[in-house]
Amino acid sequence: MKNFWQRPTRSAVLVESRKMSNRFLHPSGDRRLLVCSLRQLAAKRLSFGFILLALYLPAAVFAAQAEDAEYESVAEEYIKTYLAAHPLQGTALGLHEYDGKITDYSRLALDAELSRLRRFDDRLAKFDPTKLSARQSIDLRILQAAVKRDLFEMQEMSIFERNPMVYARAADVNVYIKRNFAPLEDRVRSLVAIESQIPNILIAARTNLNEKLPKPFVELAIQIARGSADFLKKDLVAAVGSVKDEQLRAAFQEANRKAANALNDYAAWLEREKLPKASLDFALGEEKFGRFLTQTELVDLPPQKILEIGLAQLKAEQDAFAEAAKKIDPNKSPIEVFKQIQSEHPTPDKLIPDVAKDLDKIRKYVLSHHLVNIPSDVRAKVKETPQYLRATSFASMDTPGPFEKRATEAYYYVTPTEHDWPEKQKQEWLTAFNYYTSDVVSIHEAYPGHYVQFLHLNARPAQHLPKRT
Repeated sequence: MKNFWQRPTRSAVLVESRKMSNRFLHPSGDRRLLVCSLRQLAAKRLSFGFILLALYLPAAVFAAQAEDAEYESVAEEYIKTYLAAHPLQGTALGLHEYDGKITDYSRLALDAELSRLRRFDDRLAKFDPTKLSARQSIDLRILQAAVKRDLFEMQEMSIFERNPMVYARAADVNVYIKRNFAPLEDRVRSLVAIESQIPNILIAARTNLNEKLPKPFVELAIQIARGSADFLKKDLVAAVGSVKDEQLRAAFQEANRKAANALNDYAAWLEREKLPKASLDFALGEEKFGRFLTQTELVDLPPQKILEIGLAQLKAEQDAFAEAAKKIDPNKSPIEVFKQIQSEHPTPDKLIPDVAKDLDKIRKYVLSHHLVNIPSDVRAKVKETPQYLRATSFASMDTPGPFEKRATEAYYYVTPTEHDWPEKQKQEWLTAFNYYTSDVVSIHEAYPGHYVQFLHLNARPAQHLPKRT
Protein backbone atom coordinates (compact mmCIF):
# COMPACT_ATOMS: atom_id res chain seq x y z
CA MET A 1 0.00 0.00 0.00
CA LYS A 2 1.31 3.43 -0.88
CA ASN A 3 2.00 6.06 1.73
CA PHE A 4 -0.47 8.95 1.79
CA TRP A 5 2.02 11.25 0.08
CA GLN A 6 2.27 8.79 -2.83
CA ARG A 7 -1.49 8.49 -3.32
CA PRO A 8 -3.34 10.51 -6.00
CA THR A 9 -4.42 14.02 -5.04
CA ARG A 10 -7.85 15.34 -5.93
CA SER A 11 -6.38 17.09 -8.97
CA ALA A 12 -4.73 13.84 -10.06
CA VAL A 13 -8.08 12.08 -9.87
CA LEU A 14 -9.65 14.73 -12.08
CA VAL A 15 -6.85 14.36 -14.62
CA GLU A 16 -7.22 10.58 -14.67
CA SER A 17 -10.99 10.79 -15.04
CA ARG A 18 -10.60 13.10 -18.03
CA LYS A 19 -8.19 10.64 -19.64
CA MET A 20 -10.69 7.84 -19.14
CA SER A 21 -13.46 9.96 -20.69
CA ASN A 22 -11.33 10.66 -23.72
CA ARG A 23 -10.92 6.97 -24.37
CA PHE A 24 -14.65 6.76 -25.04
CA LEU A 25 -15.15 10.14 -26.68
CA HIS A 26 -12.00 10.51 -28.74
CA PRO A 27 -12.31 13.32 -31.36
CA SER A 28 -10.67 11.17 -34.06
CA GLY A 29 -14.08 10.03 -35.27
CA ASP A 30 -13.41 6.32 -34.85
CA ARG A 31 -16.78 4.88 -35.95
CA ARG A 32 -16.12 1.41 -34.57
CA LEU A 33 -17.45 2.54 -31.17
CA LEU A 34 -20.88 3.06 -32.74
CA VAL A 35 -21.25 -0.61 -33.69
CA CYS A 36 -20.66 -1.85 -30.14
CA SER A 37 -23.68 -3.52 -28.66
CA LEU A 38 -25.57 -1.80 -25.89
CA ARG A 39 -24.36 -4.52 -23.54
CA GLN A 40 -20.72 -3.86 -24.36
CA LEU A 41 -21.21 -0.15 -23.91
CA ALA A 42 -22.92 -0.68 -20.55
CA ALA A 43 -20.11 -2.98 -19.43
CA LYS A 44 -17.48 -0.43 -20.38
CA ARG A 45 -19.36 2.34 -18.56
CA LEU A 46 -19.65 0.14 -15.47
CA SER A 47 -15.92 -0.61 -15.64
CA PHE A 48 -15.21 3.09 -16.01
CA GLY A 49 -17.32 3.79 -12.92
CA PHE A 50 -15.33 1.31 -10.85
CA ILE A 51 -12.07 2.85 -12.05
CA LEU A 52 -13.27 6.31 -11.08
CA LEU A 53 -14.33 5.02 -7.66
CA ALA A 54 -10.99 3.33 -7.11
CA LEU A 55 -9.20 6.53 -8.01
CA TYR A 56 -11.44 8.72 -5.91
CA LEU A 57 -11.35 6.72 -2.67
CA PRO A 58 -7.63 7.34 -1.91
CA ALA A 59 -8.23 11.04 -2.45
CA ALA A 60 -11.26 10.95 -0.19
CA VAL A 61 -9.15 9.68 2.69
CA PHE A 62 -6.19 11.95 1.91
CA ALA A 63 -7.47 14.68 4.20
CA ALA A 64 -7.83 12.23 7.11
CA GLN A 65 -4.33 10.90 6.50
CA ALA A 66 -2.89 14.39 6.39
CA GLU A 67 -4.72 15.20 9.64
CA ASP A 68 -3.33 12.00 11.15
CA ALA A 69 0.19 12.99 10.15
CA GLU A 70 -0.22 16.43 11.72
CA TYR A 71 -1.59 14.90 14.92
CA GLU A 72 1.23 12.35 15.10
CA SER A 73 3.77 15.16 14.74
CA VAL A 74 2.25 17.10 17.65
CA ALA A 75 1.89 13.97 19.76
CA GLU A 76 5.48 12.92 19.12
CA GLU A 77 6.66 16.41 20.07
CA TYR A 78 4.65 16.16 23.29
CA ILE A 79 6.19 12.80 24.18
CA LYS A 80 9.71 14.07 23.57
CA THR A 81 9.23 17.17 25.70
CA TYR A 82 7.50 15.12 28.40
CA LEU A 83 10.40 12.69 28.65
CA ALA A 84 12.89 15.55 28.66
CA ALA A 85 11.07 16.85 31.75
CA HIS A 86 10.72 13.33 33.27
CA PRO A 87 13.88 11.49 32.20
CA LEU A 88 13.62 8.67 34.76
CA GLN A 89 10.47 7.58 32.97
CA GLY A 90 12.38 7.62 29.70
CA THR A 91 14.96 5.23 31.13
CA ALA A 92 12.19 3.02 32.52
CA LEU A 93 10.62 2.88 29.05
CA GLY A 94 13.91 1.61 27.64
CA LEU A 95 14.96 4.87 25.96
CA HIS A 96 18.49 5.19 27.25
CA GLU A 97 19.28 8.61 25.86
CA TYR A 98 17.68 9.76 29.14
CA ASP A 99 20.05 7.79 31.39
CA GLY A 100 21.79 9.73 34.13
CA LYS A 101 19.16 12.48 34.25
CA ILE A 102 16.47 13.39 36.79
CA THR A 103 13.55 15.81 36.96
CA ASP A 104 14.23 19.41 37.95
CA TYR A 105 11.85 20.40 40.76
CA SER A 106 12.91 24.04 41.03
CA ARG A 107 10.10 26.60 40.87
CA LEU A 108 11.39 27.83 37.50
CA ALA A 109 11.28 24.31 36.07
CA LEU A 110 7.80 23.61 37.48
CA ASP A 111 6.49 26.84 35.97
CA ALA A 112 7.99 25.83 32.62
CA GLU A 113 6.32 22.41 32.86
CA LEU A 114 2.94 24.02 33.55
CA SER A 115 3.38 26.26 30.50
CA ARG A 116 4.32 23.23 28.38
CA LEU A 117 1.20 21.34 29.47
CA ARG A 118 -1.09 24.31 28.76
CA ARG A 119 0.47 24.81 25.34
CA PHE A 120 -0.04 21.19 24.32
CA ASP A 121 -3.55 21.12 25.79
CA ASP A 122 -4.44 24.00 23.46
CA ARG A 123 -2.75 22.39 20.45
CA LEU A 124 -4.49 19.04 20.96
CA ALA A 125 -7.87 20.74 21.41
CA LYS A 126 -7.67 22.04 17.83
CA PHE A 127 -7.91 18.53 16.36
CA ASP A 128 -11.37 17.32 15.37
CA PRO A 129 -11.63 13.61 16.33
CA THR A 130 -14.11 13.04 13.49
CA LYS A 131 -11.48 14.06 10.94
CA LEU A 132 -8.88 11.59 12.26
CA SER A 133 -8.69 7.89 11.56
CA ALA A 134 -10.40 5.69 14.14
CA ARG A 135 -7.07 4.69 15.68
CA GLN A 136 -5.74 8.23 15.96
CA SER A 137 -9.08 9.52 17.23
CA ILE A 138 -8.82 7.11 20.16
CA ASP A 139 -5.16 7.98 20.67
CA LEU A 140 -6.05 11.69 20.76
CA ARG A 141 -8.56 11.12 23.56
CA ILE A 142 -6.01 9.10 25.56
CA LEU A 143 -3.30 11.73 25.13
CA GLN A 144 -5.64 14.60 25.95
CA ALA A 145 -6.72 12.82 29.13
CA ALA A 146 -3.05 12.32 30.12
CA VAL A 147 -2.28 16.01 29.58
CA LYS A 148 -5.39 17.08 31.48
CA ARG A 149 -4.46 14.75 34.35
CA ASP A 150 -1.06 16.43 34.72
CA LEU A 151 -2.68 19.84 34.46
CA PHE A 152 -5.31 18.91 37.05
CA GLU A 153 -2.64 17.65 39.44
CA MET A 154 -0.64 20.85 39.12
CA GLN A 155 -3.47 23.38 39.06
CA GLU A 156 -6.29 21.84 41.08
CA MET A 157 -4.47 19.43 43.40
CA SER A 158 -1.31 21.56 43.76
CA ILE A 159 0.76 18.40 44.16
CA PHE A 160 4.09 20.21 44.25
CA GLU A 161 2.83 22.51 46.99
CA ARG A 162 0.65 20.10 49.00
CA ASN A 163 2.07 16.61 48.53
CA PRO A 164 5.51 15.94 50.06
CA MET A 165 5.42 12.36 48.72
CA VAL A 166 6.31 13.72 45.26
CA TYR A 167 9.79 14.63 46.47
CA ALA A 168 10.26 11.56 48.67
CA ARG A 169 9.71 9.36 45.58
CA ALA A 170 12.07 11.32 43.36
CA ALA A 171 14.99 9.01 44.20
CA ASP A 172 13.51 5.93 42.50
CA VAL A 173 16.66 4.62 40.80
CA ASN A 174 15.78 0.94 41.14
CA VAL A 175 15.76 0.53 37.34
CA TYR A 176 19.53 1.06 37.28
CA ILE A 177 20.26 -2.03 39.37
CA LYS A 178 17.40 -4.41 38.60
CA ARG A 179 17.93 -4.41 34.82
CA ASN A 180 21.26 -4.92 33.09
CA PHE A 181 20.55 -2.68 30.11
CA ALA A 182 24.15 -1.41 30.08
CA PRO A 183 27.51 -2.37 31.64
CA LEU A 184 27.46 -1.90 35.41
CA GLU A 185 30.09 0.85 35.28
CA ASP A 186 27.96 2.89 32.87
CA ARG A 187 24.90 2.48 35.07
CA VAL A 188 26.88 3.52 38.15
CA ARG A 189 28.02 6.68 36.35
CA SER A 190 24.36 7.46 35.72
CA LEU A 191 23.59 6.78 39.39
CA VAL A 192 26.32 9.20 40.47
CA ALA A 193 24.85 11.91 38.24
CA ILE A 194 21.32 11.34 39.56
CA GLU A 195 22.17 10.95 43.26
CA SER A 196 24.21 14.15 43.09
CA GLN A 197 20.95 16.00 42.33
CA ILE A 198 18.82 14.48 45.11
CA PRO A 199 19.91 17.00 47.79
CA ASN A 200 18.87 19.83 45.43
CA ILE A 201 15.47 18.23 44.89
CA LEU A 202 14.86 18.08 48.62
CA ILE A 203 15.96 21.69 49.04
CA ALA A 204 13.38 22.59 46.36
CA ALA A 205 10.78 20.61 48.32
CA ARG A 206 11.25 22.81 51.37
CA THR A 207 10.82 25.90 49.16
CA ASN A 208 7.81 24.64 47.20
CA LEU A 209 5.70 23.03 49.92
CA ASN A 210 2.97 25.00 51.68
CA GLU A 211 3.21 25.87 55.36
CA LYS A 212 0.33 23.54 56.26
CA LEU A 213 0.03 20.12 54.59
CA PRO A 214 -2.47 17.23 54.70
CA LYS A 215 -1.52 14.91 57.56
CA PRO A 216 -1.87 11.60 55.64
CA PHE A 217 0.45 12.95 52.94
CA VAL A 218 3.07 13.96 55.50
CA GLU A 219 2.92 10.62 57.32
CA LEU A 220 3.33 8.63 54.11
CA ALA A 221 6.09 10.94 52.83
CA ILE A 222 8.09 10.32 56.01
CA GLN A 223 7.82 6.54 55.50
CA ILE A 224 8.72 6.79 51.81
CA ALA A 225 11.71 9.08 52.40
CA ARG A 226 13.13 6.80 55.08
CA GLY A 227 12.47 3.75 52.91
CA SER A 228 14.26 5.45 50.01
CA ALA A 229 17.25 6.29 52.20
CA ASP A 230 17.36 2.69 53.43
CA PHE A 231 17.24 1.44 49.83
CA LEU A 232 20.13 3.69 48.80
CA LYS A 233 22.30 2.71 51.78
CA LYS A 234 21.66 -1.04 51.53
CA ASP A 235 20.23 -2.39 48.28
CA LEU A 236 21.95 0.09 45.98
CA VAL A 237 25.35 -0.28 47.67
CA ALA A 238 25.12 -4.08 47.54
CA ALA A 239 24.11 -4.05 43.86
CA VAL A 240 27.15 -2.03 42.73
CA GLY A 241 29.63 -3.79 44.99
CA SER A 242 31.44 -5.49 42.09
CA VAL A 243 32.54 -2.23 40.45
CA LYS A 244 36.32 -2.37 40.05
CA ASP A 245 37.09 1.24 39.09
CA GLU A 246 38.24 2.79 42.39
CA GLN A 247 37.63 6.36 41.26
CA LEU A 248 34.10 5.49 40.19
CA ARG A 249 33.48 3.61 43.45
CA ALA A 250 34.58 6.64 45.45
CA ALA A 251 32.37 8.98 43.43
CA PHE A 252 29.38 6.67 43.91
CA GLN A 253 29.94 6.31 47.66
CA GLU A 254 30.13 10.08 48.07
CA ALA A 255 27.01 10.80 46.02
CA ASN A 256 25.13 7.92 47.62
CA ARG A 257 25.97 9.03 51.15
CA LYS A 258 24.83 12.60 50.48
CA ALA A 259 21.62 11.46 48.82
CA ALA A 260 20.69 9.05 51.64
CA ASN A 261 21.46 11.69 54.27
CA ALA A 262 19.37 14.26 52.41
CA LEU A 263 16.40 11.87 52.38
CA ASN A 264 16.71 11.15 56.09
CA ASP A 265 17.03 14.89 56.78
CA TYR A 266 13.89 15.49 54.70
CA ALA A 267 11.97 12.90 56.70
CA ALA A 268 13.17 14.47 59.95
CA TRP A 269 12.19 17.95 58.70
CA LEU A 270 8.70 16.74 57.80
CA GLU A 271 8.33 15.10 61.18
CA ARG A 272 9.61 18.14 63.05
CA GLU A 273 8.21 21.06 61.03
CA LYS A 274 5.19 19.79 59.12
CA LEU A 275 3.60 16.93 61.02
CA PRO A 276 2.68 18.92 64.19
CA LYS A 277 0.64 21.48 62.23
CA ALA A 278 -0.68 19.16 59.52
CA SER A 279 -4.43 19.05 58.89
CA LEU A 280 -6.93 16.48 57.67
CA ASP A 281 -7.88 18.72 54.73
CA PHE A 282 -6.85 16.45 51.87
CA ALA A 283 -10.08 15.58 50.01
CA LEU A 284 -10.79 17.05 46.58
CA GLY A 285 -14.48 17.58 47.25
CA GLU A 286 -17.37 16.46 45.06
CA GLU A 287 -17.11 19.22 42.45
CA LYS A 288 -13.38 18.80 41.82
CA PHE A 289 -13.62 15.03 41.91
CA GLY A 290 -16.38 15.16 39.28
CA ARG A 291 -14.17 17.27 36.99
CA PHE A 292 -11.25 14.95 37.64
CA LEU A 293 -13.29 11.95 36.47
CA THR A 294 -14.59 13.74 33.39
CA GLN A 295 -11.30 15.27 32.26
CA THR A 296 -8.81 12.55 33.14
CA GLU A 297 -10.79 9.28 33.20
CA LEU A 298 -13.38 10.18 30.53
CA VAL A 299 -16.14 9.22 32.97
CA ASP A 300 -19.09 11.61 32.73
CA LEU A 301 -21.15 10.14 35.56
CA PRO A 302 -21.55 12.28 38.69
CA PRO A 303 -19.67 11.00 41.77
CA GLN A 304 -22.93 10.20 43.58
CA LYS A 305 -24.04 7.94 40.75
CA ILE A 306 -20.68 6.14 40.76
CA LEU A 307 -21.03 5.63 44.50
CA GLU A 308 -24.51 4.16 43.99
CA ILE A 309 -23.23 1.78 41.35
CA GLY A 310 -20.34 0.75 43.59
CA LEU A 311 -22.56 0.13 46.62
CA ALA A 312 -24.97 -1.91 44.50
CA GLN A 313 -22.11 -4.04 43.21
CA LEU A 314 -20.74 -4.42 46.73
CA LYS A 315 -24.12 -5.72 47.88
CA ALA A 316 -24.24 -8.17 44.98
CA GLU A 317 -20.73 -9.45 45.84
CA GLN A 318 -21.65 -9.80 49.51
CA ASP A 319 -24.75 -11.81 48.60
CA ALA A 320 -22.70 -14.03 46.28
CA PHE A 321 -20.13 -14.60 49.03
CA ALA A 322 -22.87 -15.49 51.52
CA GLU A 323 -24.18 -18.13 49.12
CA ALA A 324 -20.70 -19.54 48.58
CA ALA A 325 -20.06 -19.53 52.34
CA LYS A 326 -23.10 -21.77 52.87
CA LYS A 327 -21.59 -24.33 50.51
CA ILE A 328 -18.24 -24.21 52.34
CA ASP A 329 -19.75 -24.60 55.79
CA PRO A 330 -23.53 -24.28 56.31
CA ASN A 331 -23.02 -24.20 60.08
CA LYS A 332 -20.97 -20.99 60.05
CA SER A 333 -21.89 -17.40 59.27
CA PRO A 334 -20.34 -15.74 56.18
CA ILE A 335 -17.96 -13.67 58.34
CA GLU A 336 -16.80 -16.80 60.17
CA VAL A 337 -16.08 -18.51 56.85
CA PHE A 338 -14.22 -15.41 55.71
CA LYS A 339 -12.04 -15.42 58.85
CA GLN A 340 -11.33 -19.10 58.29
CA ILE A 341 -10.15 -18.32 54.75
CA GLN A 342 -7.97 -15.49 56.05
CA SER A 343 -6.30 -17.79 58.56
CA GLU A 344 -4.92 -20.02 55.79
CA HIS A 345 -1.79 -18.13 54.75
CA PRO A 346 1.99 -18.60 54.48
CA THR A 347 4.41 -17.86 57.28
CA PRO A 348 6.56 -14.73 56.82
CA ASP A 349 9.56 -16.72 55.57
CA LYS A 350 7.40 -18.72 53.12
CA LEU A 351 5.46 -15.80 51.63
CA ILE A 352 7.66 -15.15 48.56
CA PRO A 353 8.38 -18.87 47.77
CA ASP A 354 4.69 -19.79 48.10
CA VAL A 355 3.52 -16.94 45.87
CA ALA A 356 6.17 -17.91 43.29
CA LYS A 357 5.11 -21.58 43.36
CA ASP A 358 1.43 -20.71 42.95
CA LEU A 359 2.21 -18.19 40.21
CA ASP A 360 3.87 -20.93 38.16
CA LYS A 361 0.76 -23.11 38.59
CA ILE A 362 -1.46 -20.25 37.44
CA ARG A 363 0.69 -19.73 34.34
CA LYS A 364 0.50 -23.42 33.46
CA TYR A 365 -3.29 -23.38 33.92
CA VAL A 366 -3.66 -20.39 31.59
CA LEU A 367 -1.62 -22.16 28.90
CA SER A 368 -3.09 -25.65 29.30
CA HIS A 369 -6.66 -24.32 29.15
CA HIS A 370 -5.86 -21.99 26.22
CA LEU A 371 -7.28 -19.00 28.04
CA VAL A 372 -4.92 -16.59 26.29
CA ASN A 373 -1.69 -16.79 24.33
CA ILE A 374 1.44 -15.75 26.26
CA PRO A 375 3.81 -14.37 23.59
CA SER A 376 7.06 -14.79 25.56
CA ASP A 377 8.88 -17.39 27.65
CA VAL A 378 10.27 -14.70 29.99
CA ARG A 379 8.71 -15.46 33.39
CA ALA A 380 7.74 -12.87 35.94
CA LYS A 381 10.09 -13.15 38.94
CA VAL A 382 8.51 -12.88 42.37
CA LYS A 383 10.51 -10.50 44.57
CA GLU A 384 10.05 -8.53 47.77
CA THR A 385 8.70 -5.03 47.16
CA PRO A 386 11.60 -2.51 47.39
CA GLN A 387 11.65 -0.76 50.74
CA TYR A 388 10.74 2.68 49.43
CA LEU A 389 7.55 1.33 47.77
CA ARG A 390 6.19 -0.61 50.74
CA ALA A 391 4.29 2.26 52.35
CA THR A 392 1.84 2.36 49.43
CA SER A 393 2.04 -1.10 47.83
CA PHE A 394 0.58 -4.53 48.64
CA ALA A 395 1.59 -6.26 45.40
CA SER A 396 2.55 -4.86 41.99
CA MET A 397 3.88 -5.79 38.56
CA ASP A 398 7.08 -4.19 37.33
CA THR A 399 7.63 -4.85 33.61
CA PRO A 400 10.54 -3.71 31.44
CA GLY A 401 9.98 -0.73 29.19
CA PRO A 402 8.36 -1.40 25.82
CA PHE A 403 11.52 -0.18 24.07
CA GLU A 404 13.93 -2.14 26.25
CA LYS A 405 16.04 -4.42 24.04
CA ARG A 406 18.51 -5.99 26.45
CA ALA A 407 17.08 -6.12 29.98
CA THR A 408 13.75 -7.92 29.63
CA GLU A 409 13.35 -9.07 33.25
CA ALA A 410 9.91 -8.61 34.78
CA TYR A 411 9.26 -8.50 38.52
CA TYR A 412 6.13 -9.32 40.48
CA TYR A 413 6.58 -7.49 43.77
CA VAL A 414 5.01 -8.76 46.99
CA THR A 415 5.26 -6.70 50.16
CA PRO A 416 6.48 -8.83 53.11
CA THR A 417 6.15 -8.28 56.82
CA GLU A 418 8.81 -6.13 58.49
CA HIS A 419 11.21 -7.73 60.96
CA ASP A 420 10.49 -5.15 63.66
CA TRP A 421 6.71 -5.58 63.55
CA PRO A 422 4.96 -7.12 66.57
CA GLU A 423 3.74 -10.66 65.97
CA LYS A 424 0.09 -9.54 65.89
CA GLN A 425 0.80 -7.01 63.13
CA LYS A 426 2.62 -9.65 61.09
CA GLN A 427 -0.30 -12.04 61.32
CA GLU A 428 -2.79 -9.32 60.40
CA TRP A 429 -0.72 -8.44 57.34
CA LEU A 430 -0.44 -12.06 56.22
CA THR A 431 -4.22 -12.58 56.35
CA ALA A 432 -4.36 -10.46 53.20
CA PHE A 433 -2.04 -13.01 51.59
CA ASN A 434 -4.27 -15.97 52.33
CA TYR A 435 -3.91 -18.55 49.57
CA TYR A 436 -7.21 -17.67 47.92
CA THR A 437 -6.81 -13.89 47.80
CA SER A 438 -3.14 -14.22 46.88
CA ASP A 439 -4.02 -16.29 43.80
CA VAL A 440 -6.61 -13.72 42.71
CA VAL A 441 -4.02 -10.93 43.03
CA SER A 442 -1.48 -12.98 41.04
CA ILE A 443 -4.06 -13.59 38.31
CA HIS A 444 -4.73 -9.84 38.17
CA GLU A 445 -1.10 -8.73 38.22
CA ALA A 446 0.61 -11.40 36.14
CA TYR A 447 -1.25 -14.24 34.38
CA PRO A 448 -3.39 -13.45 32.48
CA GLY A 449 -3.40 -9.89 33.84
CA HIS A 450 -1.03 -6.93 33.57
CA TYR A 451 2.08 -8.88 32.65
CA VAL A 452 0.40 -10.72 29.77
CA GLN A 453 -1.14 -7.43 28.67
CA PHE A 454 2.37 -5.93 28.58
CA LEU A 455 3.75 -8.89 26.60
CA HIS A 456 1.06 -8.49 23.95
CA LEU A 457 1.70 -4.74 23.76
CA ASN A 458 5.39 -5.39 23.33
CA ALA A 459 4.81 -8.04 20.66
CA ARG A 460 2.63 -5.87 18.45
CA PRO A 461 4.28 -3.91 15.61
CA ALA A 462 3.33 -0.54 17.07
CA GLN A 463 5.15 2.67 16.42
CA HIS A 464 6.82 4.61 19.21
CA LEU A 465 3.82 6.80 19.96
CA PRO A 466 1.21 4.12 20.79
CA LYS A 467 3.67 2.23 22.98
CA ARG A 468 4.64 5.36 24.89
CA THR A 469 1.08 6.46 25.48
